[in-house]
Amino acid sequence: MHKEYALDLKVARRNAGFTQADLAHLLGLDECVISRTETGKRTPTITEMCKLSLIYGKTFENLFHGIMKDARSDLFAKIISIPDAPLNARGSFNREKTLDALMERLEALDRRDYDER
Repeated sequence: MHKEYALDLKVARRNAGFTQADLAHLLGLDECVISRTETGKRTPTITEMCKLSLIYGKTFENLFHGIMKDARSDLFAKIISIPDAPLNARGSFNREKTLDALMERLEALDRRDYDER
């Protein structure tokens, strides 16, 4: 579980001046769900992530930077070890182009993260 995003959410909530009850009401959840989310025991749904982004006025990637970074690392590891496509595999004519574009995006994001340090 990603503890980094949980702390970020708790800090964002406190900076906004909201209680867990306030946030639970805005998200349509029970207060215990907010508590579990802020302790890293639960990952918010995509809908909740979008709402949190709107509530706090932060971009999705900014609010969930840790999750995005882990997702990029995981994809990078998997892209370099992806098996070769079977010969004449139906529907795979764009496969290499898509994999190359994904690798370029991941590398650009890593460079951006490095430059921000």
